[in-house]
Amino acid sequence: MPAMSSLRPQRLCRPRTRAAGPPHAAIAAHRASSFAASAARAWAAFLAVTWACARHALALVLALAAGAAGAAAADDAGMQGLTQAWAVDAAPGRVAPPPADRPGELRALPDVPPTPARGAAVATWYRAAFELPPGLGDETMLALYVERACSVLEVRVNGQLLARAGDRTRRAGPACLPPQLLPLPPALLEPGANALHLRIDGLPLARVASRRDAAALSALVIGPRAELAQRHARATLLQLYAPQALAAALLLTGGFVFVLGWRHRGDSPMAWYGALAVGWSLLELQRWLPGLPMSPAAAQLLQLTLLAGVTLAAVQFLLRYAHQRSRWAARALALQCALVPASVALAGADRLHEVAAAWTVTFALQIVAAAIAHLRLRRRAEGRLPRAAVALLVLAGGALALELAGRWAAVPVGVAVAAQLAVPLALIVTGLRQMRRHGQALQASEASRAQLERRIQEATAQIEHNFRQLAELRVEQVTAQERKRIAGDLHDDLGAKLLTIVHTSDDPRIATLAREALEEMRLSVRGLTGRAMRLGDALGDWRAELMGRLAQSGIEGEWHAPDDDLPQVLPARAYVQTTRILREATNNIVKHSRASHCRFSAELVEGDLRIAIQDNGRGIPMEIDGRLDRGHGLASMKQRAKQMRGQCLVESAPGHGTVIRLTLPLDGPAAAPP
Repeated sequence: MPAMSSLRPQRLCRPRTRAAGPPHAAIAAHRASSFAASAARAWAAFLAVTWACARHALALVLALAAGAAGAAAADDAGMQGLTQAWAVDAAPGRVAPPPADRPGELRALPDVPPTPARGAAVATWYRAAFELPPGLGDETMLALYVERACSVLEVRVNGQLLARAGDRTRRAGPACLPPQLLPLPPALLEPGANALHLRIDGLPLARVASRRDAAALSALVIGPRAELAQRHARATLLQLYAPQALAAALLLTGGFVFVLGWRHRGDSPMAWYGALAVGWSLLELQRWLPGLPMSPAAAQLLQLTLLAGVTLAAVQFLLRYAHQRSRWAARALALQCALVPASVALAGADRLHEVAAAWTVTFALQIVAAAIAHLRLRRRAEGRLPRAAVALLVLAGGALALELAGRWAAVPVGVAVAAQLAVPLALIVTGLRQMRRHGQALQASEASRAQLERRIQEATAQIEHNFRQLAELRVEQVTAQERKRIAGDLHDDLGAKLLTIVHTSDDPRIATLAREALEEMRLSVRGLTGRAMRLGDALGDWRAELMGRLAQSGIEGEWHAPDDDLPQVLPARAYVQTTRILREATNNIVKHSRASHCRFSAELVEGDLRIAIQDNGRGIPMEIDGRLDRGHGLASMKQRAKQMRGQCLVESAPGHGTVIRLTLPLDGPAAAPP
């Protein structure tokens, strides 16, 4: 199966947002987000360590395979190899080896017995001769090394039973024996030539889906037991323990990745990879679980059907990983999985190997076509051909081709072992890359979610701020409308009545009071509804009103103010408050100061309006000098100035008149309502 290509961008699902809640809910959400981010970082670190270990394991296994091949070649110098043997078909019901004078066929080892005309099993005796090496010491024990025997082996030396391996009566699927190292007791050996008989029982090639499950016997090696033990240990490691460990690791990896892909439906390549890895590990089921309760024919049919399922998962994984979905391809592959057992049933058990070979070629072509389509789609999407993807696909594709070829034709043992180890290793590496990509995507998703949560909090705060502003604006609008209504009522009702009193009253005092009340009412209405006034116009109104009031009281008035067209604007309420301060000051001068002269001056200093009112009256008497704020309206004058963020100071001495200094900031807010 071609391995996974290099890291690609992850399409993530949109994270769910949460509405703003109470503080404890926000703290809990923050803690949960922090825990998830920490878990994502820990998972990414674990996958990085696992990925490094897998790379070292791959290099170690390849080095062991190369070392085993080199060591075997080096050990051949001191060994006696038997590469030919006379083969005789075992007679039905006969357990003893055939007599020496019975003719046989000289065959080269390794050998796969031909399919018999009748019968579902093969039973063949192999006869060979060997001589004891000269100069063999008494302490040196010889041994017979059989690298491959399928699937039941019986060994006799000089007519004496040496060993039996396998069970002829079991109904499990066919499986070859592990490498056999059989000691040759000195009591069974003769000084000259020694006869060696080996019986092989198994299924014929025509009745198995894979060639490596057919009855077969490898070349034989006789030599010192101590030296053959090293070769036997290496062969057992590479042909038995390593495939078992890799199959178990692949099953766990595939199952874990399948669960991840199933939980995250948007990442369907992970689920297809999991199915691929689990399916390939199940193909090796007979290698590490040989006692399955099924007939040999059922085991072969299951193996071929699983190979069809593995092809389906491999093609879908390659296409989905390149973001390609093809309904017709999925339907055709599913239909193919149903056609495989049907074709075996139609062809019959005697043609199983031919049917399996045809399907194996078909599966290989489909995987190659999917790999080519994968690379083309990746190149179109990324603008270049990913080198890592090409390297992994070539490596895994070559190993898979050798593995499939070993199921169909004769392949050297070293090449077959290397291919047998390379395919699960490539799939495990692919699974680790899938998990690493998933961990990186999870970490990126957590970062995106945290960033999104921060943006949501900022947006929520901004929305709340805008809502408060809208609420305040709404309150201001309602207040302004209510002020206009009150001003209208005052003007229409109270103003009309006061004006009637002014024109119809016969008492001058009452008419004067009504006129003053009317002016105050108009000033209040202006403060409620009036617009901002230019400073120059306000100074003109104050001059006309104050100078006229002083003239009516017989006091000489003097006015000093800028005559230029002043651009400053005075809010309506500030104008009303300032007018009342000036009126109160003028009333005090008229009623209490006994002054003959009053001077008003206004100037602009550093953005402030400064008004000074100075009279030449008697000043404030000593008996009330300490109680200025309790009379003469001075307290209200200072309070109004404070409401406008201004200042009102009173300077007075008996016999020296009084000075009132008013300072108002022109860039400040409007004064509070009167």
